[in-house]
Amino acid sequence: MGHYPGLVTIRLYDTSARQIRDFAPLTPGCVSIYLCGATVQAAPHIGHIRSGLNFDILRRWFTYRGYDVTFVRNVTDIDDKIIRKAAEQGRPWWSIGFENERAFNDGYSALGCLPPTYEPRATGHVTEMVEMMRGLIERGHAYEADGNVYFDVRSFPGYLQLSNQELDNLLQPSGDGETGKRDPRDFAMWKTAKPGEPTWETPWGRGRPGWHLECSAMAHKYLGTAFDIHGGGLDLIFPHHENEIAQAKAFGDDFAKYWLHNAWVTMSGEKMSKSLGNSVLVSEMVKAWRPIVLRYYLGTPHYRSMIEYSEDALREAESAFARIEGFVQRVVEKAGGAVEPAAEVPLAFAEAMDDDLGVPQALAIVHTTVRQGNSALAADDKEAAVARLAEVRAMLGVLGLDPLDPHWAGQAGDRGETVLNKSVHGIVDSLVRLVLDQREAARGRKDWGTADAIRDQLNQSGLVIEDGPQGPRWTLGPR
Repeated sequence: MGHYPGLVTIRLYDTSARQIRDFAPLTPGCVSIYLCGATVQAAPHIGHIRSGLNFDILRRWFTYRGYDVTFVRNVTDIDDKIIRKAAEQGRPWWSIGFENERAFNDGYSALGCLPPTYEPRATGHVTEMVEMMRGLIERGHAYEADGNVYFDVRSFPGYLQLSNQELDNLLQPSGDGETGKRDPRDFAMWKTAKPGEPTWETPWGRGRPGWHLECSAMAHKYLGTAFDIHGGGLDLIFPHHENEIAQAKAFGDDFAKYWLHNAWVTMSGEKMSKSLGNSVLVSEMVKAWRPIVLRYYLGTPHYRSMIEYSEDALREAESAFARIEGFVQRVVEKAGGAVEPAAEVPLAFAEAMDDDLGVPQALAIVHTTVRQGNSALAADDKEAAVARLAEVRAMLGVLGLDPLDPHWAGQAGDRGETVLNKSVHGIVDSLVRLVLDQREAARGRKDWGTADAIRDQLNQSGLVIEDGPQGPRWTLGPR
């Protein structure tokens, strides 16, 4: 378990403060995090999963630093988009939600995200939503009109501080049937019943919850009146997070102390989005790329930096991770068995992670340590190589990228290969082995020229040949 040397602390960029702040938990030794999870109207693309992955790394780092982490990631299983999709497909709304909730969880699991402490569904918390609306109406912050319940934005002086907007210039998104507003900038917390839509009974008539109310109510139930970190994508700052704050604080909660937002995955400069038709589904991506490579690709840029999707960038990530993985495999062979992770990560790695979750800088320490380990292997210094591997495993463990972790072990053989499917891979392996046997025979005759020529020809074919204590082996080089 990690610990703090001296007075070192974690520092994080707080959207509400617009600066990096020292992290000071509300309860010493504990961290509470609420992450806006999936709206389950469709299967996830890699842009959806990036958010869960970024906060998985944050959670792992807090845990390494010795904190007891409570991590809540909700599921929005009732929403305008889900209802619309159900109508288009002629299916019950709940079947759309359940099917895609499973797809999201499969995606999180495939990319090595730890399960949340709690994963509440919106439809399971209507009682809590009604209680919050009742309290807001009593306090003069909300009102009923035509069966809808609206939040009165002018009643809350702190409104729009997170997104740094002016109320006079505000354009509030509004849905169908939102009639009776006192001010067009007020937002719906509860929507009156419409034909064919799911509804629940309330003191103001039957209807269904608005998106913003769901998270305020669930955060209150699972994390109380105040918690440490609220997270989500940049696109949620307004209106969703701004409206969550208004509801919760007007209700009397202190709500979140820090606000963290991850950047998007883009394609051709546009946010990856189902509505734009440019999404790359996780279920398809894991057939073409090893999930650990996808995790490396999505998780190693800084969480506040945009990722412009391209296959070239994925290939670069694949090659970079292959260098790490190759070192791990070589040292395990050299050691003749497992090498346990070090008890602590190197100081430079820890300093990078403490500084607003600086994964790119931390990853540079990983690659430096790998190079040092490879130099030790070249010098036949087993002790130094094993020590470097122990450090590398400790660092990769924090990032969720340790290839020796049981989650990833044997994955390449179980899932789609990065270039070749399993049957073709087996055929190629047999052919390469035949050539390598010829090379070994040449080496046995001390015919070094022929042995080197065979290796060079294989390298030109895109294969990397590595000689180890258990004989030569081949891997695919960078594509």
